Amino acid sequence: MKTVVVTGISTGIGNATAAELLAQGWHVFGSVRSQSDAAKAIEQFGSERFTPLTFDVTDEEAVRAAVEQVRLHLNGTTLDGLVNNAGSSYTDPLMVQSVEDFRRQMEVNVVGMFAVTRSFFPLLGGDPALRGAKGRIVNLGSVGGRIAFPLLGAYVTAKHAVEGLSGALRRELQLVGIDVIVVGPGPVQTSIWDKAEAQSFPEVTGTIWEKPFRGYVDWMITSGRKGLPASTVGTTIARALTVRHPRTRYAPVQGKLVNETIPSLLPPRMVDRVLGRRFGLLPR
Repeated sequence: MKTVVVTGISTGIGNATAAELLAQGWHVFGSVRSQSDAAKAIEQFGSERFTPLTFDVTDEEAVRAAVEQVRLHLNGTTLDGLVNNAGSSYTDPLMVQSVEDFRRQMEVNVVGMFAVTRSFFPLLGGDPALRGAKGRIVNLGSVGGRIAFPLLGAYVTAKHAVEGLSGALRRELQLVGIDVIVVGPGPVQTSIWDKAEAQSFPEVTGTIWEKPFRGYVDWMITSGRKGLPASTVGTTIARALTVRHPRTRYAPVQGKLVNETIPSLLPPRMVDRVLGRRFGLLPR
């Protein structure tokens, strides 16, 4: 039976990924941050082929304990997959965002991903004493890892870092036969949009960014609610783990040509003007 660790399975993409892999017959170790979330996950997925792991990706001691839990279950065999899905999104103009909040984005979305990967590396095949095929790593990126959307600066900084981290890891880990793949979706239908709508963002009130920012939040919520189902991204992640010759990057993005491909090819100054016009960020 194939085995995989998926971080952040309480809701959204992580939950959909766990459901898809369980449907395909995998044993899923899914990370949550609390015992109550672990109980909910067991209620949803059962306990026959699902094992909850309780840790925050920024808590190295808890991550190491989870590694030992998985190691005992594997009984001398390798782990087939690691899906680094856990992350957070923080929306604010950069010049009103606190350094603490910016740092937190890096800690969760980049440093946490690195820490989890480094900890599970031996089980994925880095330990030559283990039996079985080498595992694969799938890192959750974003269209924001390719295009620097304004008013979401900390998040797109983190997701650009995920792209660089994944590329460097892939080239280093080819030495031991462990592949690294990025799945970078566009807007996805998750509960995050309800949370965004409920926020008042008092830090932008009275600043020069207030009007464009509130318009941007409305656009982002609308785009998210019309976005891809989380199950579509979960299916893409499962494909990245199972196809014989995976791509280095998958981009499940609605209207990909307009929303990712063309902006990636246009001169940066042109994209500056297009996004500036769309979100009211051009000088008056």
